[in-house]
Amino acid sequence: MATELTSPVSVTSQIDGKTLTLETGRLANQAHGSVVVTLGETMVLVTAVMSARPRAEDIDFLPLTVDYEERMYSVGKIPGSFFRREGRPGQDGILASRLTDRSIRPLFPKGLHNDIQITLTTLSSDMENPPEILGMIGASAAIGISQIPFDGPIGSCRIAYLDGQYIIHPTYEQSTESTLSMVVSSSQDAILMVEAGANEVSEEVILEAISMAQEANSATIGLIEELVKKVGKTKVKVDYDYAAADAVVSKIKEVVGTRWSDLLAKNPGMYEMDDGEHEISALVTEALSEDHSKTAISEGFKAVFRDAVRGRILKEHVRSDGRALDQVRPISCDTGLLPRAHGTGLFTRGETQVMSIVTVGSLSLKQTIDSVGPDNTRRFMHHYNFPSYSTGEARRAMSPGRREIGHGALAERAILPVLPSEDDFPYAIRIVSECLSSNGSTSMGSVCGSSLSLMDAGIPIKAPVAGIAMGLITGEDGEYAILSDIQGIEDFLGDMDFKVAGTVDGVNALQMDVKTTYLTPAILKEALEQARQGRLHIMGKMNESISEVRGQMSEHAPKMIRMKIDVSKIGALIGPGGRVIRAIIEDTGTTINVEDDGSVTIGGVDPIMLDLAQSRVDALTRELAVGDIFTGKVVRLTNFGAFVELVPGKDGLIRNGDLGDMEEDLAEGQELTVMIREIDSQGRVNLSRKALFGDDSPPESRPEPSGGFNRDRGSDRGGRGGDRGPNRGSGRGPSGGGRFQGNR
Repeated sequence: MATELTSPVSVTSQIDGKTLTLETGRLANQAHGSVVVTLGETMVLVTAVMSARPRAEDIDFLPLTVDYEERMYSVGKIPGSFFRREGRPGQDGILASRLTDRSIRPLFPKGLHNDIQITLTTLSSDMENPPEILGMIGASAAIGISQIPFDGPIGSCRIAYLDGQYIIHPTYEQSTESTLSMVVSSSQDAILMVEAGANEVSEEVILEAISMAQEANSATIGLIEELVKKVGKTKVKVDYDYAAADAVVSKIKEVVGTRWSDLLAKNPGMYEMDDGEHEISALVTEALSEDHSKTAISEGFKAVFRDAVRGRILKEHVRSDGRALDQVRPISCDTGLLPRAHGTGLFTRGETQVMSIVTVGSLSLKQTIDSVGPDNTRRFMHHYNFPSYSTGEARRAMSPGRREIGHGALAERAILPVLPSEDDFPYAIRIVSECLSSNGSTSMGSVCGSSLSLMDAGIPIKAPVAGIAMGLITGEDGEYAILSDIQGIEDFLGDMDFKVAGTVDGVNALQMDVKTTYLTPAILKEALEQARQGRLHIMGKMNESISEVRGQMSEHAPKMIRMKIDVSKIGALIGPGGRVIRAIIEDTGTTINVEDDGSVTIGGVDPIMLDLAQSRVDALTRELAVGDIFTGKVVRLTNFGAFVELVPGKDGLIRNGDLGDMEEDLAEGQELTVMIREIDSQGRVNLSRKALFGDDSPPESRPEPSGGFNRDRGSDRGGRGGDRGPNRGSGRGPSGGGRFQGNR
């Protein structure tokens, strides 16, 4: 029997004056849940699928995968890669996947071990409304209407703070111009995930933005609930035997006895804690392995371990390593470690150590991005590496994963607001943060290391930036403890991972993941204030190492000269097929970048070659004026004088009477320093050597060739084409227009 086609079902809501639509039943109906989310002309298809059985009987985690698929047809583009098709997700796609994953993962029930795949596909992008937020909304809706068990729905939105106003679902332009751009996911009762970039905003602005975002999310949740009521499927039941799990926990407590409390009383460091945990774990496994599964023992051991660590914090206000709740681990900082690097910062906090290295280069080295958003270049790049040795493990080296991409982007957002503008500092900037040792919050360590490296490199940042990771432990009857500078065990066993980075004056970036519904506005406010105090403490330690930006850049760093030329002169600088600009690059060993607005950036290490390149660019592009002095080559001799090439494609005539004592010795190819004496109404240039020495007397009259002459190489010289100056059609080099970037 043929399957009967279903009719599309849609729901619509107005959120902050914008129409949000959810539709199901039209596309991808084989998926267990399928929703198309539309805002403006941006459309995202989100599908949810769950395997029929658990991946394996002995796993103790949820195998959830979230994939964000950017399709270039959504913006009417053909991909720029060699294969002309989409490949691996770029950074923006990976970050979008992480936003969705972090929002929904805590809401799946305990004991669910089936494979779940969420796929977000951009169908249309209007270059105004970002698709990643629609994907987050669609994920909640697609799971909601499916049979997949889920403690939702949730709502998600981006909120911007622009000119004193909060904007829900801002456009790309509004987000770029705002001082705060924040993504918030929440249920009706609790905040679940926050991700933000800012420009030194106050904690009060952040709290208000979160509150308004949660209100907007409530409307989105209502819309999803309306769709679920219409087409939602019956949820699969998860068989989890809580009584059996409690029985295993009781047995483990009997085996462990006072071992956990005895270990914690010693205020162990990371290595002592690891050794003690392994010893206790081996004891428990030996005692229970015959009667219980590996998974049951593992889950029970984690529960006992969790209760021991959390109980001490809540009851005694003492952490596993003996610190007070608001105490930051010992900090040391150093700079200038690598002699050939342009700047180096080493940041050590407890057992966490990050070395950040900065490299500067020509603006031609901006990163080009092939995405569905309007931004297609990135001048500043922060790359984060997390090798296995940083945790004392041996595993195969792999390309950067989602964790590395996410942590790198967070630090990049924190640093970006303090960088000098491109006009003030015409460089591309790359920072690589190497995590050398890890015990909690290497991402915030990379923020601190990056700030140190920028100051060491002599890059004029507006202010140093520091970051700190905050944690939360909650208990019964409303008791809680906020932790400053959490280590790995507190992140693993805690209820919140809240990273805050900024300057003395305000917050630049934050990221929050929550595992509890107990996070109240009052707790969040307290956590932000405690984070501020911790951030200032860390910054004080950084200032002890380097308190001001170095007065000069490294001798190994390229130097940049920024100049502006008339747009009509771009063709003259580049030359036919790029020949002129390539000749300058090859002769001087510099890099030259030319923008469409006439901005020219010249880069190189040798200051003499830089000056030479600048002088050649200036000579090619400046307007000729009476009194200008040039050194050019004699390109043709006549009976009445000589033609001298002032700039490529432009000659001037020096008459015999203006040559002075060189009239008899002149030869083609000889270099000659001359001054412009006259530019006539036809643009012909008359030169003089005598004028260089103060003799302004006109030369003796000589006959000119019949028909006159044209000192531009187009008519009189023959065979050289016309004026090669402003021919923009052929003079833009191999780029085919738009921008020319030259490199040696």
